[in-house]
Amino acid sequence: MKVKKRSLLWGTAMTAVAALSLTACGSGGSAAPATSPTAEQSAPAANAGSLTVWVDANREPVLKEAAADFEKQSGVDVKLVIKDFSKIQEDFLKQVPTGKGPDITIGAHDWLGNLVNNGVVQPVELGDKAADFQDVAVNAMSYEGKTYGVPYATENLALLRNKKLADKAPATFDDMIAEGKAAGTQFPFLVQVSEVGDPFHLYPFQTSFGAPVFGTDDTGAYNAQDLQIGNEGGQEFATWLAEQGKAGTLKTSIDADIAKEKFISGDSPFLLTGPWNVDAVKKAKIDLAIDPIPRAGGKEAQPFVSVQGFFVSSKTENLLAATEFLTNYIGTADVQSKLYEVGNRPPANKQAYEAAKSDEVIAAFGAVGEKGVPMPNIPEMAAVWEDWGIAEAEIISGKADPVKRWKQMTDDIQTAISK
Repeated sequence: MKVKKRSLLWGTAMTAVAALSLTACGSGGSAAPATSPTAEQSAPAANAGSLTVWVDANREPVLKEAAADFEKQSGVDVKLVIKDFSKIQEDFLKQVPTGKGPDITIGAHDWLGNLVNNGVVQPVELGDKAADFQDVAVNAMSYEGKTYGVPYATENLALLRNKKLADKAPATFDDMIAEGKAAGTQFPFLVQVSEVGDPFHLYPFQTSFGAPVFGTDDTGAYNAQDLQIGNEGGQEFATWLAEQGKAGTLKTSIDADIAKEKFISGDSPFLLTGPWNVDAVKKAKIDLAIDPIPRAGGKEAQPFVSVQGFFVSSKTENLLAATEFLTNYIGTADVQSKLYEVGNRPPANKQAYEAAKSDEVIAAFGAVGEKGVPMPNIPEMAAVWEDWGIAEAEIISGKADPVKRWKQMTDDIQTAISK
């Protein structure tokens, strides 16, 4: 069995960024009260049988209630198994081929290419219900023209602004730095970079130079044969990274903890981060605004969007019940509102998202996410992260010629993908 993994270093870093929402605790939100699907909404999925569902601890209480309703309507027994999210993908890849895996598992969309290529998941027919979900969420849960899961939440970066230190949202990176300097703080702007780089956090600026990682086909799917990171825009971005490193606006000495702590202590008016840091900022009683990410190049800054959802095992013996449970229970606005309440991330279901938007934080992050792009779910992406991050760090710290190093990085990635 072929299992493609990022290096241990990037596995830790990107799990903390791209998939951490699945293990993060959240509370609050003002979604509409949730009710369970009725018999009229969902016909019985099967007359007998059972389903095993892997879920993380935070979402288990919501699924437990939905499962009870489903069991009552369908007669299908649903067994929930709480799993450590960081181990789910590996365990799923190992157990499904043996017939010991679950029928359904919770997961992150960027696993999808690996899951499909290893033959452990199968398509889920959403039909007309696809229109119930945000487009970016459905696209993220799709691979080679087929949808392989039911999304339930989205997550992305945005710009946090201390309104006491900066009274308006910057349109460009240069505007932001000017406002930051005018505030007289230690840092005009903060974003985590660290000694190994951080492509996830720097990607919005890279896209503003017209340099996506991969090109896409007519359906919007990523094309691994169309590596665009090294294009002219990418080289311009590399030059820009070197300029920012020299100016001190980007620093490899700034990791996630330092960036958060310095923003909370009022040492910068701006922090580029995700919703996972909002609670700490609020506790510090900062007058907070959440803004779109300012562009550094001539195009719009587009962050990666991470999507969480549920996949169906290719070995399930009760596909009808699994599909019914996901589409007519987990996929409903009522259940997704409850999932939002325990996860505090924008729901993938449009109706649930509209209700959650009464929370200004959800509305602001969701608005930025609507202009973002799904993080690539193709397995070739595993060959990109480490070289990408190290090249960024070396350029920012002045250890390498920006264009020459960017070209080398592109060649290294292309070679890794071709293996």
